[in-house]
Amino acid sequence: MERMKTALITGITGQDGSYLAEYLLQLGYRVVGLVRRSSTEPTERIEHLRARLELAQGDMLDPSSLLRVLDQFLPDEVYNLAAQSFVQTSFLEPVHTGEVTALGVTRLLEAVRRAVPRARFYQASSSEMFGQAAASPQRESTPFHPRSPYGVAKLYGHWITVNYRESYNLYCCSGILFNHESPRRGLEFVTRKISDGVARIAFGQADSLALGNLDARRDWGYAGDYVRAMHAMLQQKEPRDYVVGTGTTHSVRDLCALAFRHVGLDYRDFVVVDPRYYRPAEVDLLQADASAAREELGWKPELDFAGLVELMVDADLARRGHGARPVRGILPAGPA
Repeated sequence: MERMKTALITGITGQDGSYLAEYLLQLGYRVVGLVRRSSTEPTERIEHLRARLELAQGDMLDPSSLLRVLDQFLPDEVYNLAAQSFVQTSFLEPVHTGEVTALGVTRLLEAVRRAVPRARFYQASSSEMFGQAAASPQRESTPFHPRSPYGVAKLYGHWITVNYRESYNLYCCSGILFNHESPRRGLEFVTRKISDGVARIAFGQADSLALGNLDARRDWGYAGDYVRAMHAMLQQKEPRDYVVGTGTTHSVRDLCALAFRHVGLDYRDFVVVDPRYYRPAEVDLLQADASAAREELGWKPELDFAGLVELMVDADLARRGHGARPVRGILPAGPA
């Protein structure tokens, strides 16, 4: 009988961490999640998994805690999903973003090198590293030009992962993931802000939705699909980095139109452009060329953009409505 593998996930309470934990449990892994000590436990996204998970206290700012957890659980695979992950906040908290999202990677890699050098390590890189991209679509060889402290911090994390791979012969790789969303996305992110805004407007809990740049275009996919790529990267014979995305782009305006149309409303009647939500340095277009992931990992997304938007709107309608009838628009028909 094959030995059960152990996976350590940092950032397990986040969107990606919760989907990855689900997926690995389905595959028969022992899953350990790294969580910071807090007076309240922000475990809503993994509450349905709690009985099947092991949680260990540690902090990406504290190297000794990382070493302790690795020594205790001796994971076969380490998935680093922990980060200060909101781009807008990174402009307000650039130093903190650097400490967690950049230097945190080094602390964890160094702990892996010392405690479990044979473990396989996944780093969550980001399409925000491309920023003002020199070419489109973006592939693994496209030059980086980040346009936010978050993008800069992710780029450091990306290159320090490459450095540990080349310097210490560790199995380290990065997934350069393009935007991926779900009903578990934080309310501060534009996709979830829109789906929740549609629900609030439909039930008469709001009259408008304030957004920033409606013309920004992104390559949006479903987080549940993307965690399969993370796992696949650690199953290859040799470590390498992969771009992961759908290859199609849509504007924020497109997303608004589709989300409001799902409940029979016109976004133009409710969406207000507020300059406060513009970034100091905008990223206008990101589009993935994920051909390497498709060919070498056998990965492809299963849920398309329209299905993703409808999934998110339906989830927020259910959360906001509690069986009530909408004040505006119509509730979409449920599954047959």
